[in-house]
Amino acid sequence: MEYLSEVFTLPAILTIVLGTFAGVVVGGMPGLTATMAVGLLVPFTYTMDPTLGLMLLGGIYCGAMYGGSIPAILLNTPGTPAAVATAIEGYPMARRGEGSVALKTSVIASFMGGTFSVAILLMFAPLLARQALEFGPAETFLLALMGLAGIVSIVDENTSLLKALLSGFLGMIIAVVGTDNMSGGLRYTFGLTDLIDGINFMPALIGLFSMLQMLELAGQREHAPIDTSAIGGSQKRAKLPKGLGKYMALGSGTGTVIGILPGEGATIAAFISYNFAKQISKAKHMFGKGNPEGVAAAEAGNNGCVGGSLVPTLTLGIPGNSVAAALMGAFIIHGMIPGPELFTVHADRTYPFILSMFGANFTFLIIGLAFAPYLARIALIPPSVMVPIVSAFAVLGCYALNQSVFDIYLMIAFATFGLLLKKLGYSLEGLILGLILGPIAENGFSQGMIIGKGSPTIFFHSEIAKVMWVIIIALLVPPLLSIARKWHASWRAAQ
Repeated sequence: MEYLSEVFTLPAILTIVLGTFAGVVVGGMPGLTATMAVGLLVPFTYTMDPTLGLMLLGGIYCGAMYGGSIPAILLNTPGTPAAVATAIEGYPMARRGEGSVALKTSVIASFMGGTFSVAILLMFAPLLARQALEFGPAETFLLALMGLAGIVSIVDENTSLLKALLSGFLGMIIAVVGTDNMSGGLRYTFGLTDLIDGINFMPALIGLFSMLQMLELAGQREHAPIDTSAIGGSQKRAKLPKGLGKYMALGSGTGTVIGILPGEGATIAAFISYNFAKQISKAKHMFGKGNPEGVAAAEAGNNGCVGGSLVPTLTLGIPGNSVAAALMGAFIIHGMIPGPELFTVHADRTYPFILSMFGANFTFLIIGLAFAPYLARIALIPPSVMVPIVSAFAVLGCYALNQSVFDIYLMIAFATFGLLLKKLGYSLEGLILGLILGPIAENGFSQGMIIGKGSPTIFFHSEIAKVMWVIIIALLVPPLLSIARKWHASWRAAQ
């Protein structure tokens, strides 16, 4: 109760609100990530009271993770890589006048995922950290494989299984451009120094989502009308569809578990949660067309990583992801070395910091619910105004990443390439899955083979690995059976 009382002081409340609001703004601007915001502000907290400085950074982390969903839903432009899965379902909802419903689903799911993960951090951090040490490179490879299994589930009437697999394979090929982490050799850089570090995620995502959408809008003579009556009705009282609670719970648990695993991130948590939701949904045919179940699972999943990623960071000094690494730097600057002493010697700072993250989640919940009905009206902006404004922000966002003009060219190249693939019936979702999860799978596989001295049995040794194989098979079998039934039905009809 003493630590809780520190959170309810006026300076602490103002710090939490300011940090969370700044995080929502940063997360909502494509190209500006939570890692960038936390990393830039860490030195400024050196002159602040340590507890207030950590509260500020924690609020930015929580707010940015939610903020990425706002442009993802309204403009098909993920503010953060973790919001990619949200854009797949959220943007179609916005186009048919349900933007307010999508935004409210997003903020409530984000709140549930974030609050659940922080509660787990508060109660079970030391215990879970010891379990996380059992997770090695082989398990990392299987986790990425679990995410890549989602390529099979995105097959629908517009995308064949072959084209979906080719899209994922193409994404993984693009992902290997740059320096090989094992050998240090350069791969497919074609002499360009800008490609030594590989393909940057954000220019690729902005190109495949935002700029591609703007190219399509600019090329349409007639634009599909948006249901203005639905927007008007939702502005007064948007009611969430029934049955979303189980998808939020699923995403919260999945995101927290993946966040606890050292080195994993919110992006893979969002995709795996989204894939799980699609497998258990009774409306599988609506996925990819604007299903709020997908928004609920993905947002709960990526926000569940917030508290989860801090478990190994605070207890073992092993960052759960890049944002947690930046936060760990803040702890060290203030003389708090991550480890058991954080919860004993420095408990007067650590526990108020953790408790303040509950406040950050409540803050962005209030912000999201208050502004969702009005933000939804962005969908009514005519394309003649929308296209130049969004395109300008896309260019600025790409340049802001590394102050590099090359990133702008990269974004334009991905937009053009994505438009061509879409016209040919290939899956952009599969391409993105391969692009994001490919490097994780490659590093896990390479390190696992080295540890196993060249024997692939390393991927079946541990109990965790065996459980993960069962999950992977469970994810692959239902969609493959469905595809097989469709092929059999079409074959019989042709006879």
